[in-house]
Amino acid sequence: MRKVAAFLDPEYFEGVYKGLFKELTLFIAKYNKLPTMEAFKIEIDSGDRLNDEVYRHAMEILPNIFETKAENLDWLIDTTEKWCQDRAVYNAVMESITIIDGKHKVLSKNAIPDVLSKALGVSFDTNIGHDYFESVDERFEFYHQEEERLPFDLEYFNAITKGGLPNKTLNIALAGTGVGKSLFMCHCAGAALSESKNVLYITMEMAEERIAERIDANLMDVAIDQLENLSKTMFTDRVKAISDKTNGKLIIKEYPTGQAHANHFRALLNELKLKKNFVPDIVFIDYLNICASSRMKGMGGAINSYSYIKSIAEELRGLAVEFNVPIVSATQTTRSGYSNDDLGLEDTSESFGLPATADFMFALIANDELNAQGKIMVKQLKNRYNDPTYNQRFMVGVDRSKMKLFDCDQSSEVDDDQDKGWDDKPIFDNSSAGERIKSEKFKNFRMSE
Repeated sequence: MRKVAAFLDPEYFEGVYKGLFKELTLFIAKYNKLPTMEAFKIEIDSGDRLNDEVYRHAMEILPNIFETKAENLDWLIDTTEKWCQDRAVYNAVMESITIIDGKHKVLSKNAIPDVLSKALGVSFDTNIGHDYFESVDERFEFYHQEEERLPFDLEYFNAITKGGLPNKTLNIALAGTGVGKSLFMCHCAGAALSESKNVLYITMEMAEERIAERIDANLMDVAIDQLENLSKTMFTDRVKAISDKTNGKLIIKEYPTGQAHANHFRALLNELKLKKNFVPDIVFIDYLNICASSRMKGMGGAINSYSYIKSIAEELRGLAVEFNVPIVSATQTTRSGYSNDDLGLEDTSESFGLPATADFMFALIANDELNAQGKIMVKQLKNRYNDPTYNQRFMVGVDRSKMKLFDCDQSSEVDDDQDKGWDDKPIFDNSSAGERIKSEKFKNFRMSE
């Protein structure tokens, strides 16, 4: 009973057995044990929920149901599981026929794949938690197994994440308008595709073709404004060359701004698996703040932005756990953070609940000096994979014309022809944030003396 009762559904039964099962679940819920036959008869009589015909049939078969039989427990559980699976599939097929005939009161034809998928997914999952003392062997093996991660093609990102992004995680890039949130995600999507990974890119900010255009520029190593100058033959040959080098697929899906939420993404993932046999290794969502929440209705006066954005973040992280993939998204800075050279978690726009939910969060920082050098500064804000103070700030090179990021020298200095009154120091040290951090360190040093 304790192993299988939680997985049984009244809809698996018919006639008198359906009525008896409902009575049984009520008894178990109330007393947390199986009834004796006498107690079960009394509960049925006092409940008076069975009609006369079903009641007479029930009284006839109860002695057989309560007859003790010596059966192999493992065999009994396996047989019950198979029976439940068969019943679930049968019910799903019958419900699908009702939907096709237009007789279903709620569901439309679009729901048929979901109905069948749920039925095919019926199983007895008896894992109810990790026993600290009894599960010592499993825990030891977990400590020594190498966690599956999806690596970056950027050295410092791999260093701070211990080799890449783990599955079941939500990863957020924080940046101001025009700094490079979409550029970062397009570059990472192209890099993952090049490593033969399946990539799903969900966009609510730009058209599907615009995202594909950025990834084309990245993978073809062609300036984005020169793509239109390629002949059709040259363009198709380059796409074929990319295809020949990878076993992965890239799917780009556009949703209206502010209209799509986690349930839409869940349906898309299930539909891609069913229709195209496509299971993504990583999902990009561009970007989190313009998603909707499946639990909260709109941004009405009764809902504050903290709760709404936090709800979206929690739903997306739940989606990552459900489908065993890393999800990468982005968020905007506040108005004050737009001109800040040293962004922090407090510069997250709309909701501090977002960084509270994310597993990995980093800021992308750009200013005139960095733009002149073709660089973006990356600052770790939150990191559940590694010590966030390790390489807390570092630079990556950027070629905006080709939508590319690349590793660069971390000690890069301002060129002589661009040195207009600046000291011969790294760019970050010359920024307002660098000067402030240096002065704070000097102040702390004097106080310690």
